[in-house]
Amino acid sequence: MIVYGKQICRFLIERHPELIERVLLAKEVGKKEFAAVQKLGKPIERLDARKAQALARGGNHQGWLCDVKPYRYADVAALKQSDFLVVLAGLTDVGNIGAIVRTAYALGADGVIAAGVKRLQSEGVVRASAGAMFDMPVAVAPNLLDLLNELKHAGFTLYGADTRGTPVGEAVVAKKRVLVLGSEGEGIPNRAKEKLDEVVTIEMARPFDSLNVSAAAAILIYRMRDA
Repeated sequence: MIVYGKQICRFLIERHPELIERVLLAKEVGKKEFAAVQKLGKPIERLDARKAQALARGGNHQGWLCDVKPYRYADVAALKQSDFLVVLAGLTDVGNIGAIVRTAYALGADGVIAAGVKRLQSEGVVRASAGAMFDMPVAVAPNLLDLLNELKHAGFTLYGADTRGTPVGEAVVAKKRVLVLGSEGEGIPNRAKEKLDEVVTIEMARPFDSLNVSAAAAILIYRMRDA
């Protein structure tokens, strides 16, 4: 799996060198940075601009690319031992998913489950998460309804985000809780809403009906992290 960008590559070098197979450089780097790369004991390859752009699929690689081991998704069964999970109901936008993973990690959620999808574009989500995905357990559950049933049976209280519901600041948040976030276009599917214990919302200061899902996730996770 190829990931690119100076920030992500430095993150991997410093925190997860065991995941790196090769370091690919498309520009000259400082002596200190190169020394850190050499200490890994992994192959270092020089790339021309054309090859680097092809590997980055046109993205802004900043001269840094890393060939890393495939991302290992978490097991839902293991995540059921946690207290605070974030479930993404049908989200497919790589940028939003990565941003939510990054926020969930930074604000103290225990794991993220992408539900209603068969797979994720790992490279894109890793980049959008600024590397946080390597430290945050992320699982994939193809069937959203089955997942919600499973989490309920494991003792979780299910909270869903919607424009109509209890203001999140007024909600009584259970210790074992799940925050369900729907896609921006369709929200949480109606059949999934029927399985929720409570719907929470973010009160707006002005007459505007919604926020970007990753922005809403940040507010809701922050308000729900202490229970």
